Amino acid sequence: MAIDRALGGWKLRWLNARNRVLMNPAFQRFAMRNPLFRRTARTHANAMFAVITGFVQTKALTAAVDAGVISALAQAPASTAALAQMAGLPLDAMQRLLGAARAVDLVELAAPDLWVLGQRGAALSSNQGALAMIEHHKIFYDDLADPLAMLRSGRGQGKLGAYWTYAPAAGRGDPAAADAASWDGDSDSGVAPYSALMAASQPMVAEQVLDAYRFDRHRCVMDVGGGHGGFLAQVAQRHPGLALALFDLPAVVAGAQPKLAASGLLHVALHGGSFRDDPLPGGADLICLVRICHDHDDAVVRALLAKAHAALPSGGRLLIAEPMAGTPGAEVMGDAYFGLYLWAMGSGRPRTAADYLALLADAGFKSAHEVVTALPMVTRLIVAQR
Repeated sequence: MAIDRALGGWKLRWLNARNRVLMNPAFQRFAMRNPLFRRTARTHANAMFAVITGFVQTKALTAAVDAGVISALAQAPASTAALAQMAGLPLDAMQRLLGAARAVDLVELAAPDLWVLGQRGAALSSNQGALAMIEHHKIFYDDLADPLAMLRSGRGQGKLGAYWTYAPAAGRGDPAAADAASWDGDSDSGVAPYSALMAASQPMVAEQVLDAYRFDRHRCVMDVGGGHGGFLAQVAQRHPGLALALFDLPAVVAGAQPKLAASGLLHVALHGGSFRDDPLPGGADLICLVRICHDHDDAVVRALLAKAHAALPSGGRLLIAEPMAGTPGAEVMGDAYFGLYLWAMGSGRPRTAADYLALLADAGFKSAHEVVTALPMVTRLIVAQR
C-alpha cells in the first residue's frame, strides 16, 4: 500500500510537470519549429483538431449517405452536376458536400469532375450495419446537442431513451412495469425498430465471433436476447449440424419465427420470455450473449450470468461478445462512444474484460478467458466454462 502511494505520488508529480510544459505557449511554438519534436507536435495537433471537428465530419458523412452520393457512386462514377440533380441540391451545395466528403476519404476524383468512392466510402457502401447506425445516430446526436443537459437530466431522459423502449428506463420505475408498457405481447410492432437495427448491424459482429471461436465443439447453441435470429442464421451457415435455440421477449420471438422459416431454419427452438424475470431454458451446452450485457446495469447482468450458469450443464460454456471499455487502440469506441450512448439510452455501462471476468467468477463459472478477435473495436469475446 505504501509503495502504491509512493508510485502514485511520483506519477502525479510527473503528470503535473508534463502538463505545465504542454500548457506553455512558448513550448508549443518551440515544438512546432524544432525538427526533433515537429512530427510529434503535428500528430497531436491534428488528432486534437479531429476531436474538435469530429461532429462536422460525422455530419458530412450523414449528408453524403442521405443525399445518395455513396449509393450512387457504388454503382458508377458520376459528375458533380449529375450528383446534384440526383440529390436535389444546387450545384454549389453539392460541390461543398463533395469537398467535405473528399476530406474524410468518402469520395475522390478519378478525373476532372468525375467522382468515385474513396477507400472509406467503398468499405462503407456495402456495410449495411454501419449504414443503419448512421441513420440511427440522428436520434443520439439530438441528445448530444447539449451533452451537459443530457448528463444533468439523468439517464435515458432524451430521444434515445424513448427509442429504446425495451430498455429498463433506469430511474423511471420498475423494469417489469416498463416492459409491460413497452411491449405488445401479440405483435412485433413495438420491437420492430430495435429488431431491424440489430439485424442490420449483426453480421459484422457475428463474423468476428464465428472467426474467433470454434462452435463445432458444441452440440446445441442458445442465443439469449437473439432478436430475429440473425446471429443464429450465421451460425447455421457455418455449422449446419448444430442444434439451435433462441430466447427473447415473446413479441420478438413471434417476429423471428417467419424470418427464420424464410431462411430455411425450421429447426430452431424458440423460447419466449424475459431474462430479467424468467429462468433460461436448459438443453444448450453453449449460451451466447451477443451485445447484451453492456446494455444492462450490474444487477441485471449479475442475475443473467447466474441464470446462464444454472441453465448450462457441467462443462458447458457461456460466450459474451460485445465492444468493451479499455480496448487498446479503440478506447474511443468502448469508453467514449458507448459510455455516452448507454447513458442516453438509459441502461447499462461499458465494462472492461476484467470486469466481466470478475462477474463470471461471482456467478460460479470455474474458468473464463478472453478469445482474441480480429477487430476488437467491433467486438471482444470472453468465454466462460461452467
